[in-house]
Amino acid sequence: MLTITECPTCGSRKIRRVRKDWTDTFEGQTYTVPDLEFWKCPDCGEELYDREAMRKIEAHSPAYAKARAK
Repeated sequence: MLTITECPTCGSRKIRRVRKDWTDTFEGQTYTVPDLEFWKCPDCGEELYDREAMRKIEAHSPAYAKARAK
């Protein structure tokens, strides 16, 4: 598991691992990834995603719908 102790953007040591429903939009289509776990900095808003989080995002994103259909 990836461990981050300092935000790479602002240097804050307050960065924490969070778990929540994550929502984004692709070409006007909104989608939600339930129970996504990722790192978020409360100071600058930076969000960091490990490989597992990216796989969950790709599994729900309409951007990858054609690839999943194959």
